[in-house]
Amino acid sequence: MRYPDCAPPGFGQAGEQPTTVSLTFSVWHSPRVAEGAAELLKRVPIFSDLDRKELERIAASMKERTFQAGDTVTAEGQSGVGFFVIEDGEAKVTIGGDERRRLGPGDYFGEVALLNESARTATITAETDLKCYGLTSWEFRPLVETHGSIAWKLLQAMSKTYQSPA
Repeated sequence: MRYPDCAPPGFGQAGEQPTTVSLTFSVWHSPRVAEGAAELLKRVPIFSDLDRKELERIAASMKERTFQAGDTVTAEGQSGVGFFVIEDGEAKVTIGGDERRRLGPGDYFGEVALLNESARTATITAETDLKCYGLTSWEFRPLVETHGSIAWKLLQAMSKTYQSPA
């Protein structure tokens, strides 16, 4: 017995034509966030060789993060999954409880966390209200997997970090 209303998947009834259906999704993003983050990324050594379009690709994946004065942004010894670049405010870097330096606009931290989730080597504490752009490893990985030119330039930049002086 044949059921005329139940054609197998992929097969229509006699005389039917396939219909193409398109879906449109709204994706909310802030061009200002991407522009601000791209400008800051230009100053980060591992991203300095990327062209404008590549910087904007990475910046579009970044999220604006704010921390109040006194907040711990990262804790020494804890697992790290994110990279941050500071747009506004100041932070203190401590290792073993000793202050090592201060960070301000344009400074960055956590770049190694983009590649592995190793423990943080320092505690970063917001000294003033802090506005940053953050990028997690799970947002960063698809970018380098699908954009070989970004991956290659980052590898080159990172290899310079580990080259011994001549």
